[in-house]
Amino acid sequence: MKAFVVSDPGDTTRLQLQELDKPTAKAGEVLVKVKAISINPVDTKTREGKALYNSLAENPPVIIGWDISGVVEAVGEGVKMFKPGDEVFGMVNFPGHGRAYAAYVAAPESHLAHKPANIPHHEAAAATLAALTAWQVLVHQANIKAGQRVLVHAAAGGVGHFAVQIARYFQATVIGTASPENHEFIRNLGAVEQIDYHKYNVEEVLANIDIVLDSLGEENTRRSLGAMKDGGTIVSILGGAKEAVQEEARKRDIDAKNYLVHSSAEDMEKIADLMRDGHLKAHVSHVFSFEDLPKAHQQVETHKTRGKVVVSLNE
Repeated sequence: MKAFVVSDPGDTTRLQLQELDKPTAKAGEVLVKVKAISINPVDTKTREGKALYNSLAENPPVIIGWDISGVVEAVGEGVKMFKPGDEVFGMVNFPGHGRAYAAYVAAPESHLAHKPANIPHHEAAAATLAALTAWQVLVHQANIKAGQRVLVHAAAGGVGHFAVQIARYFQATVIGTASPENHEFIRNLGAVEQIDYHKYNVEEVLANIDIVLDSLGEENTRRSLGAMKDGGTIVSILGGAKEAVQEEARKRDIDAKNYLVHSSAEDMEKIADLMRDGHLKAHVSHVFSFEDLPKAHQQVETHKTRGKVVVSLNE
């Protein structure tokens, strides 16, 4: 099978298309013929030798990527949820070795969900790591409730555009930060207020925020505290809740924490239900061919992508 291998970390030229043996489905695993792959910032950072590269390099070849949608080719012993021919999607083995940049992927049954029949593979692949992050932060970490005020930073991005929709599904009032050219986009997703982060600091224009999803880092996490009500929750997916930030938050009984998404079939099924019923939609701004996967990395690295970047394998 064809797969992109990173033999040494570096720029996109280090993504080398190679011919490898097709994996087999071990006990509890599903072999998926991949139809689409989603690209995330953690992918590009890992390719550069940061993020998860060192742990992956302990078990070569290094095949990065975690987000897939495809068709079940075979199942291993003990698999009960899936059979050959089923369409599935999910975030595979994160934060372990997903090996998703390949024509075939062996994935644990416990990391996959049935793809809704009304959702194409490229949109399903897009609604994996980013959608799971938004779901797990808002539902499991922040315990979102109807009527709360939720601030989503980078609301037009991968995680952000899912977070806006999920918060609206829970009947929260959503405020999003974004560039002016993305204000209409996030408004249509459900953000009732749109903040131009180039022009305004959120702590100067907002107050009484119950939940903040931060994807920008420590300085943004600290400043967001000023827009929050006492007893609120702020979750950073970029490690922004450093000890100094947590100490400041504790003075106002604000729960400030960092979070790293994890693979979960149960959560994927929730996302599948929302997509099937029209409550959640993946916005895919760029679709690249498998051979052009390095170009997909370059697009993600512009940090200006609206929604998601996807690679299609002859859907």
